[in-house]
Amino acid sequence: MKAILLAGGFGTRLRPLTLDTPKPIVPVFDRPLLRYQIEQLKQLPEIDEIILSLNYQPKAIKEVFGNGSEIGIRIHYMVEPSPLGTGGAVKFAAGNVKDTILVFNGDVLTNTDLREVIELHRSRAAKATIVLTPVDNPSAYGLVETDKFGNVHRFLEKPSGDQITCNTINAGIYILEPVTFDRIPDRTNWSIERKYFPSLVENGDTFVAYIDHGYWIDIGTPEKYLQVHRDIMTGTCQSYPFRDVPGDGPHIAPTATVSSNAKLEGTCFVADQVKVDAEATIGSYSVIGTAVRVGSGAVIDGAVVWPKTTIGANATVRGAIVGRNVTVGDHAVIGPRAVIGNNSVISPYSRIG
Repeated sequence: MKAILLAGGFGTRLRPLTLDTPKPIVPVFDRPLLRYQIEQLKQLPEIDEIILSLNYQPKAIKEVFGNGSEIGIRIHYMVEPSPLGTGGAVKFAAGNVKDTILVFNGDVLTNTDLREVIELHRSRAAKATIVLTPVDNPSAYGLVETDKFGNVHRFLEKPSGDQITCNTINAGIYILEPVTFDRIPDRTNWSIERKYFPSLVENGDTFVAYIDHGYWIDIGTPEKYLQVHRDIMTGTCQSYPFRDVPGDGPHIAPTATVSSNAKLEGTCFVADQVKVDAEATIGSYSVIGTAVRVGSGAVIDGAVVWPKTTIGANATVRGAIVGRNVTVGDHAVIGPRAVIGNNSVISPYSRIG
């Protein structure tokens, strides 16, 4: 079985971070996001190849994963000639594949049991199976309604209060039979959610839903990006690098250097080659990326700092995201919800957020 990871989006909601870092390889702790999906797919003996469907900055993604030999799975790339939408991208990436395909949105992190999804698909001899996840605020999403037999009944696009009949949304994971791809035009921008899936319902194809009540998040916004780090550190999401780490406390990589006079509070993550100077404080739910320098007296609290960034002496970063290779000057203050793009220079004593 082949798996397709849809990784061609522009990541506009994460700008400026994604202006020169495609969303599929934004770091989650010290791993690119797609590595989490790849590791999950590797657990399935049925998967013999992963196809990465790319469009935006494909070279950067190829440089990270290569042919997959270093992570133990064969990786093949299909680069869209122009944006094809989710449906067009799936058909283009599938090429001449005739067997069942697993499709995974590249901006989702989940603990879904993919074996169970495949088993359901096979047991129902389905043409398509979609994973759904329940949400607390159904009016903010497009909903997917199912009947009592677990068949997909209809799609509701952000319904008003009196139209809400369920609370399940598309989780971005599908098992598909390529025999149905003939209804997707070749090399055409085509939505899998708005056109392909409704066509299955209209044609009476066996289209079933797997409702997953486990962890699921789309990290497409700064708020969700910060949240996924906190969720992994608290154990809400059981995933690398805190899956098997007992209790609370800092996770310090072997090659990090932390001054004996620095303070690390609660659960936090300090990557390899980090240097934390005297009197600095790394607060709870902070993530310090590879080769970051934290100056004396600096405070980082509940923030994510990408690799090769320098946080100046007595600077403060709280609840923010600071991109790669940024210089934060001495005594600067970066507040909650701020997002600092790669290669930025924040002058000493500046205040942002």
